[in-house]
This record gives sequence, structure tokens and C-alpha cells, in this order.
Amino acid sequence: MKFISARLLFLGAALLSPTLVVAQSDPMSPPAAQTQPTQTQPYPSSSSMQDSAPNSGDVGQVMKDKIFLRKAAQGGMAEVKLGQLAAQKGSSEDVRAFGQRMVDDHTKLNNDMAPVADSMGVRLPKDLSKEDQAEYDKLSSLSGNDFDMEYLSFMVKDHHKDQRDFRQEAMSTTDPTLQAAVANGAKVIHEHTVMVDKLAREKGVLVPQHGGNKMAPVPTS
Repeated sequence: MKFISARLLFLGAALLSPTLVVAQSDPMSPPAAQTQPTQTQPYPSSSSMQDSAPNSGDVGQVMKDKIFLRKAAQGGMAEVKLGQLAAQKGSSEDVRAFGQRMVDDHTKLNNDMAPVADSMGVRLPKDLSKEDQAEYDKLSSLSGNDFDMEYLSFMVKDHHKDQRDFRQEAMSTTDPTLQAAVANGAKVIHEHTVMVDKLAREKGVLVPQHGGNKMAPVPTS
């Protein structure tokens, strides 16, 4: 009797779950866990991604060009203002003449660089840097030989720095218009550096040794 009752219960469960019976009896039906394979889209190749991405090197160089133009314009402005002081307050004819040369040459350089900066969307500064303003204030309070020594010392340091900056920019920029303007500026600044080094030595001001930043001693007679 127990055997008959169990069999009846099994048949009743089978009738209530026909899909279970079919799944168990049909050997051709796929396993329940098996799913239809999905097709994945292939990833783009690295070369195609590089072709579509902007060249980060070009973007970086453009930013360097713009920074250079702003600094060059601000430095040129300082050369003009300090040169005006030297032309008025220099105690020697050589210092006054050099100051006027700075006014004339850097005014022209500033005018030549302005349209290049404008074409690249660079807004040029209108005020001196904090360092240049501090030097202008310091020179304004000096006179005589003290003025000459301070002015020449600052000009030596400033022109050697400018010469390095212009040379580096001339080698790195790929903009042909800027390259021409920088090459011309580097030539003028080199002439100024030679001039101020010679004048500084005559006045007893230390100048950097050739090929480095170390200050060379003034030759004694």
C-alpha cells in the first residue's frame, strides 16, 4: 500500500509539471544553464585610436610657445623701462648709451613680437613682473656709480638668461612665424649680451664664464 501511494504521488507531481517531464525525457533538449553565445564588438586597434586622438606633443609645444611669448614681452617691457632710467641716470656715457640702446632695440623687438602673439591668441602682460618692478624701484633710488654697478649687474644676469630662453625656444618651436621672430630676437639679445659683458668687465662687475653660469672674476691690471 505504501508503494502504491508513493507512485500515485509521483504521477500527480508529473501531471502538475509537464515541462519537467518533457525536459527529462527529451535527450535533445539543451541543458538549462546553456545560453546562446553573444557576439562582442571588436576593440579598435591601438593605431586607429592614436590616429583619432590629438597629438599631445603638439598641444604641449603650443602652450610652451604662448608662455614664452608672454615672458618675452614682459621682459622686453622691463628692458625698455630700465633702459630709460639708465639713459637718464647713468653716471657714465657708456652706461647711458647702453641704456638708450636697450630702449630702441627692445621697443622694436616688442613691436615685432606683438602681431605674432596676437595671431596665436596670446594676451600680452601690461605690467612688469614682481622681480623687474622691484629692480626698477631699487634703481630709481640709486645714483652715480652705485646706479651704474647695479644696472650693469642686473643687465648681465638678465641677458644671459634671455639668451638661453631664446635659444631653447628657437630649437623647440615648430611655428614658422614664431621661429623667424625668435631667431631675430636671439640675434639681437646675443649682441646685447656681448656689449653688456664687455661694459661690465670694464666697470668691475662679475660676468658669467663662457658656457656656464659661474661668475668669472674681474681681471686685475
